[in-house]
Amino acid sequence: MGTDFSWDRFEALPIVGILRGFEVDTVRLLVEAAARGGLGSVEVTMNSPSAREAIAAAIEAGAGELQVGAGTVCTLEDLEQALEAGAAFIVTPVVSADVITACRERSVPVMAGALTPSEIYGAWTLGADMVKVFPANQFGPGYLKDLKGPLPQIRLMPTGGVDASTLGEFYSAGASAFGVGGALFSTSIVAAASWDKVEEGARSLVEAYRSASGGG
Repeated sequence: MGTDFSWDRFEALPIVGILRGFEVDTVRLLVEAAARGGLGSVEVTMNSPSAREAIAAAIEAGAGELQVGAGTVCTLEDLEQALEAGAAFIVTPVVSADVITACRERSVPVMAGALTPSEIYGAWTLGADMVKVFPANQFGPGYLKDLKGPLPQIRLMPTGGVDASTLGEFYSAGASAFGVGGALFSTSIVAAASWDKVEEGARSLVEAYRSASGGG
């Protein structure tokens, strides 16, 4: 089943690197590079090749330095496979009442994907620990700021369009965490096997967060 998740560790560096569509061996190399760069959390999406094996590979490659979750969890079947592979937290792209409720029952952290105020409030009411605002790049930090006006209690994790240059703006707008995919793990970097660029990218994100949060 899923491995234990530490909120203390996550909240010290609330950035989730998103691994989507990569082969197992590539996942291993990307996670090792991200760990060297200081990243603390990654998710492997369930629509990746051999997702269960990729999650297990990410956990092994992270060597306890990274917390590994599963993303694009849409169904209870996805959830079972993710937890059996050892995922420590769950990320969904949509508001799935079944998945959120099952995670609550099992005390598994769940970050549910939503976009509109009604969806975001609905996900939070169902028991999501955080709400992933996706696709955040379509609306930008201003949208988050507007949401936090009437919904200050909801912890938001913008995903899409978050990189080292925009993270500070999203933080100032009220983001509690950040999902980063293509900006960190790009297909061009993988094609060129530029693992050092992944390490540099992770380090830039960590520095951007520390700068924004006043943590160094």
